[in-house]
Amino acid sequence: MSTVREAMLSNPGQLPADSSAQAAGELLQRPEVRAVYVTEDERLVGVVTRKTLVREVVATGLDPTTTELRAIAEAPHYTLGPDVPVEEAFRFLEAEDAERVPVVDEHHRLIGVLSRSVLQRRLAEDEDEDDDDDPLPPAA
Repeated sequence: MSTVREAMLSNPGQLPADSSAQAAGELLQRPEVRAVYVTEDERLVGVVTRKTLVREVVATGLDPTTTELRAIAEAPHYTLGPDVPVEEAFRFLEAEDAERVPVVDEHHRLIGVLSRSVLQRRLAEDEDEDDDDDPLPPAA
């Protein structure tokens, strides 16, 4: 594994910008979904989390069935390209204390998400495989 493309999770939870906050809430009910990526014409325009829904919809009294995601989505703090080396991406995630970062192509289309925990696990697996390739010294 050498690039973000090889380590990213493809097909992250995403909804079109004109989807309702309720639709995002339904996706976010699943424990494995931490964020919903909001797209317009396949381009990443924002991110919605549980915290976003509480702050922007519940606390302000908006109707989740009519509130569009484009109105509440937060611009992503960071994105990564698919050809970034994994070691560089991991250092970036660590330095920014980011748990996950959307992966976008050169047209800013969402193509995946890079998770720090998944990347740590995959890097560890690669190290284990490399260790298996090392010949053991002969037994004395």
